[in-house]
Amino acid sequence: MPRGVAANVRQNRAMRAEHVFADETKQRGLLMTAAAVASGELQDARKLLRGLIMPRQRRIHFYRESDGRRKKILDMIGDLGPECVIYDASSRPRRVQRETCLRALVADLAVRQARLLVLERDESVCDLDRKVLFRSARDVGYSQLEYRHLRGHEEPLLAIPDAIAWCWQRGGEWRHRIRELVTEVRKL
Repeated sequence: MPRGVAANVRQNRAMRAEHVFADETKQRGLLMTAAAVASGELQDARKLLRGLIMPRQRRIHFYRESDGRRKKILDMIGDLGPECVIYDASSRPRRVQRETCLRALVADLAVRQARLLVLERDESVCDLDRKVLFRSARDVGYSQLEYRHLRGHEEPLLAIPDAIAWCWQRGGEWRHRIRELVTEVRKL
């Protein structure tokens, strides 16, 4: 994919209505990663990430990629420059970790006036998520937030929080590679 497209994405920061893409990892307690992308950047960002999908792949799933591919994907994500926040609820009881992350995420989205939240679809938690998201948005007085559950192959930008969460959990060199993209780690 041409680097000029990534440059156009970075230059298009004036339009701040955001879409936020979230995914979690449960390896050592629940971490939820949210990646904010400005509305004006969505089309180019999707095009860039779709261009990284290999033949016979439906989507980018970071833990299945080779290290070389991971580095290439991270370079492209770095060019896009999403703002990422990691919500760490690993110190909470397992049964409330997801709800705790979602509540904190919605409160932050209300402050940012984000327009859309897209969560990676997991059938086992969709109903709970909808209830928590509805209540949380109501509690913070933010009725403009839309939220959707989509599969990774339906929304290529879900590859961003997937990659960031994997790198953060992995630690070491991988965590170092994403430091500039992670604007905050919130211990909940």
